[in-house]
Amino acid sequence: MASRYWVVSLPVQQGSASAASLWNRLQEQISKHSFDTPLYRFNIPNLRVGTLDSLLALSDDLQKSNTFVEGVSHKIRRQIEELERVSGVESSSLTVDGVPVDSYLTKFVWDDAKYPAMTPLRETVDTIQGQVAKIEDDLKVRVAEYNNVRSQLNAINRKQSGSLAVRDLSNLVKPEDIVISENLTTLLAVVPKYSQKDWLSSYETLTSYVVPRSSKQLHEDNEYALYTVTLFSRVADNFRTTARERGFQIRDFEYNLEAQEGRKQELERLMRDQENFRNSLLQWCYTSYGEVFSSWMHFCAVRVFAESILRYGLPPSFLACVLAPSVKGEKKVRSILEGLCDNTHSAYWKPEEDAGGMAGLGGDADTHPYVSFTINIA
Repeated sequence: MASRYWVVSLPVQQGSASAASLWNRLQEQISKHSFDTPLYRFNIPNLRVGTLDSLLALSDDLQKSNTFVEGVSHKIRRQIEELERVSGVESSSLTVDGVPVDSYLTKFVWDDAKYPAMTPLRETVDTIQGQVAKIEDDLKVRVAEYNNVRSQLNAINRKQSGSLAVRDLSNLVKPEDIVISENLTTLLAVVPKYSQKDWLSSYETLTSYVVPRSSKQLHEDNEYALYTVTLFSRVADNFRTTARERGFQIRDFEYNLEAQEGRKQELERLMRDQENFRNSLLQWCYTSYGEVFSSWMHFCAVRVFAESILRYGLPPSFLACVLAPSVKGEKKVRSILEGLCDNTHSAYWKPEEDAGGMAGLGGDADTHPYVSFTINIA
């Protein structure tokens, strides 16, 4: 599947060649001189032209509107790629109503039920923009919901995976590690690994009324060790102060089985929510990408039609097609397309330095004697 396509329209001269004969000549030239370039008709119905003034006003907005619609398409595609990667889902082919997007482009058929051909072009463009803007708003809301759950989970995981100085200690401490009575309490000390000998030799003397040989190591990580110490409740504050002066951190901790069970259930709920939000968002993105891509292709058809009228005049008489040249073959294909344009058109659509500032309407940065712009679908 190609990811980069040209959408072009060539002028059909009144009274000479028909669109069908120009199509045959184009196929013949491509087959003879650039046989590896895929070539397709881009079928556009006779849309409602309106006045020249309305077309000129519309042309000023077409490229900006195209940038917006294309941007939303790529935003949803990137979201799909990220969700598939995180979920471990194998990347699937993106479609429009079950049709792969490249096939939808190369076999494009105007949806007259959705966008009646006789509707004014400005109204059609506004409809497309409105639909895509609504999808973009929905995307923002859904992504925000998903990211909110992810943030809550990440905060919990940081608490459970950080160092002993900051992490949640509830899953490291068992009920039998804690002594709580009318007079006694157990504190949890976070001791730098290199200071463990110092702790074990000094904790009994940091203050009075410390229970001898009451300190027990519960856990150790790369930086710290976690110890218990049991002492009289009335000296706990003094012990905290003295321990801090010696470089030992006393963590605030209250063993609560009900609270611990509540945290466990909250974690399980968030993990379920994350999975549900992720799956729901992914399915929504698949569907919405198809809707936006379809809207984008209809927008491209309007753009080709409007720019062709402004460039070639009335009545509408042009051949629209889609090509996917290789980078190596681009120059040759450009030459073929220019050769099929009437010289009177070529003379007026040269780069600015060759034509006294007469640049083409819309199109790509390079100016050609025919309507041309690029679609990147990936």
